[in-house]
Amino acid sequence: MRRRLGRECLYMPSCRLGLYVALRHWCRPGGRVLMSPVNDDVIFFVVLAAGLRPVQAPLRARDGSIDPAGLPESAWHGLSAVLTTNLYGNPDPAPELRARCDALGIPLIEDAAHAIGSEVAGRPVGGFGDASVFSLSKHVGAKSGGFLALADPGLRTELARARDALLEPSRLTAELAYALRPYAEAGVRGLRLVRAARAALRLLGQEERAEIRMPLRPGELTRALGTAPGLGGFHSWVRVDMHDYRLRSGRSRLHRTRRLLGGLDQRLAEHRRGTEKLLASPWGDPGGRAGAQPLFRVPLLVEDRDAAIAALAGHRVTTGYLYDPPLDDYAGEVFTDPSPAPGPAAWFARHALPADPRRADQVIAVLDGLGARPARRAEPARRAGPARRDEIGEGHGGGG
Repeated sequence: MRRRLGRECLYMPSCRLGLYVALRHWCRPGGRVLMSPVNDDVIFFVVLAAGLRPVQAPLRARDGSIDPAGLPESAWHGLSAVLTTNLYGNPDPAPELRARCDALGIPLIEDAAHAIGSEVAGRPVGGFGDASVFSLSKHVGAKSGGFLALADPGLRTELARARDALLEPSRLTAELAYALRPYAEAGVRGLRLVRAARAALRLLGQEERAEIRMPLRPGELTRALGTAPGLGGFHSWVRVDMHDYRLRSGRSRLHRTRRLLGGLDQRLAEHRRGTEKLLASPWGDPGGRAGAQPLFRVPLLVEDRDAAIAALAGHRVTTGYLYDPPLDDYAGEVFTDPSPAPGPAAWFARHALPADPRRADQVIAVLDGLGARPARRAEPARRAGPARRDEIGEGHGGGG
């Protein structure tokens, strides 16, 4: 990662822990952080755990990227930091955001969990911020691990100490479960038992999401805010989809992660080829800024997304990484500052169908067979209430 980014990198057991370490270092408690409302809710809770107030940014409906021009000038001057998302690998306008942060004297932190191979202005995503965080659960497929990249290499020792103070000791049971997970998942898929396995998890209380968004639990969250900054009060939210997010990595986990990371260039090439096909489809955006980026998921814009999800599920193609409704609808003004222009984010969140570019041909064939119509560009009124998860079958966190 140092070679790729030209920056000092610090290994983390998860992207979300790396983000927490970065926020705690660069932002004083009580500060306000601009972030995308179309984002994983885990990241929202990480920001709260760091003792910070999320401020939801206006987005571009075309690709879900942050729209700096849509934020009133007065709102910029109340910020303590800007946190990018680079949703699905589509780059946020990092050069413009970098210039804004420099003018205000605040840090830019890049969440590059989906964007390990993306570039903007001829530079890799993650090469603009004071800090950037990467996930090895996404393109790499390791289901564990991440990196914190630093503009100032002199901070590595200090931030390594901050990380180590948060780590929990490695557990043999966790390492065994990690080693066996790929075989168990392959067996479940091979026997077509995905739905049965999910039903069993729900009965055992291990299924943490009945809907796209996890339960907010406002009363508990209000009490947790009184403990911030700190992960302890927010653990039940921050651990969702990855209970080992702060577990010290054992040898087997590191060995597998290193092996998978060695195949990253091949994976990126596969993602790039599939991205080009999907963007050229009726539901893509061939003129979009993504170009030939190796997107982690390609957000196809579909009029009836629920019908598309069901049709894909019928062909054993699961749909994950949905972020609907936007965070300001999900959390409300008690816990976040809403976007000044929520329409584009709500429209994008409702219609974006995140397609795995490695299955581009199959996705296009299913949508063709369904007669799926491209979503018409519009900016509907703010939606209220959570959306159903439907046929979501893979990890859907953005933070990793």
